[in-house]
Amino acid sequence: MKIVVAVKRVVDHNVKVRVKADETGVELANAKMSVNPFCEIAIEEAVRLKEKGVASEIIAVSVGTTQAQEQIRSALALGADRGILVETDAKAYPLQVAKILKGIAEQEGAQIVLLGKQAIDDDNNQTGQMLAALMGVGQGTFASEVVVEGDKVNVTREIDGGLQTVALPLPAVITTDLRLNEPRFPKLPNIMAAKKKPLETKTPADFGVDMTSKLETVKVVAPKERSAGVKVASVDELIDKLKNEARVI
Repeated sequence: MKIVVAVKRVVDHNVKVRVKADETGVELANAKMSVNPFCEIAIEEAVRLKEKGVASEIIAVSVGTTQAQEQIRSALALGADRGILVETDAKAYPLQVAKILKGIAEQEGAQIVLLGKQAIDDDNNQTGQMLAALMGVGQGTFASEVVVEGDKVNVTREIDGGLQTVALPLPAVITTDLRLNEPRFPKLPNIMAAKKKPLETKTPADFGVDMTSKLETVKVVAPKERSAGVKVASVDELIDKLKNEARVI
């Protein structure tokens, strides 16, 4: 069984994001970039499935600029077998990424496509659902447990009311939630070995995908800074402030 894992290059989650002075986007110059945390969970789950003997090959895929090779190499160091970079300088939106992943999954004959449930840069939470619809296969989103049994996979999902388990015939699309696993740290020998693993470069045109955007970003602004809290001496003063200053009652 082959598993395709999507990997996205994002600003490291420990970095405080700054907006460009002209408000056209987020400042990426000199910012530390990393693998999207939810994608790391997807990589870890794929590696665990391979360690259990369920998967035979893991293919890490990223859509982005040449620099995204760094994140694919990180996935290879964690245990992926080879990588595919679909190189483009254009911003990749969820539907375009889903179409590219569909093309790769079908080319590779992948039985499972693993994605993070969302990326921490735009928080769209759309690509996995779009991919499943395009492929015409079942989807298990917000997965907290994945168990492959023969020609089906049982996915335990985190939902508002608790947990839901769905049985999906393979092939299937699965998006990972935080509690699915704890990603491992790559060992130095694995990091060195990852440099020699195959990494293929393709273009969106290879999959018939037009990267022209139908969306326009008008403005990006930072949220207003929150004012400091205040202490009140009595309940009457609290009610007065809520009524006359905050105007919430």
